[in-house]
Amino acid sequence: MGALQKLYEVCKGSLSEKGPISSEAIDKVRVVLDKITPCDVGLECEAQAARVWRSPQTRSRKRVFPSSPAIRYRHIYECKSFSIGIFCMPASSIIPLHNHPGMTVLSKVLYGTVHVKAYDWIDKAEPLSLLKARPAKVVRDGEMSAPCGAMVLHAEEGGNIHAFKAITPCAILDILTPPYSSEGGRHCSYFRSCPKSDPSGVLLNRTKGSEFVWLQEYQPRDSFVIRRDQYTGPALKL
Repeated sequence: MGALQKLYEVCKGSLSEKGPISSEAIDKVRVVLDKITPCDVGLECEAQAARVWRSPQTRSRKRVFPSSPAIRYRHIYECKSFSIGIFCMPASSIIPLHNHPGMTVLSKVLYGTVHVKAYDWIDKAEPLSLLKARPAKVVRDGEMSAPCGAMVLHAEEGGNIHAFKAITPCAILDILTPPYSSEGGRHCSYFRSCPKSDPSGVLLNRTKGSEFVWLQEYQPRDSFVIRRDQYTGPALKL
């Protein structure tokens, strides 16, 4: 059984329409996802070019990577319980701060280096009103470079609100459980920080001194584009 097929099979047995069936189930998926390589999903040429991206002697990168600055999404599979897909990001491209409401996300960097900044809401019990600013604490702020383990973002913690900036060309394999759904009320919203003070120091005390910001929903600029791209790796046997 191929590595991608094995990933599909473990997702099918571990993920439901309500997300992971248990904490042990999500660990099973993560263990298999950690072993996925660019070769398993048809990205070996791109991975090789990314490894020598900073080398001044390299010329192949212009032939391998598209000249368009657009981020590309290669869809592999989706059902009511989970989706599998790959985001291919040109160097310096950005996926703005966005959320995955009610969803668990596993993200695996297949090649390249990406900077991740991720937040959790501080007032988790407060009803979500996207029209007003809400405080969020920083839970991740740093680079991830392949090969590395998968990042797991839970529905309420672990950095469910996050942004990616490609330091080099990179590819990120995402598993969403359950996937985005208009019928299920799971919409992707984008956020930006806005100025707001904490004169009493209450939030600083609640976050135990961790960095926090105020986030408010907004609509990204028209220049932010994610284009659908053809998946060229091994096909799944469903």
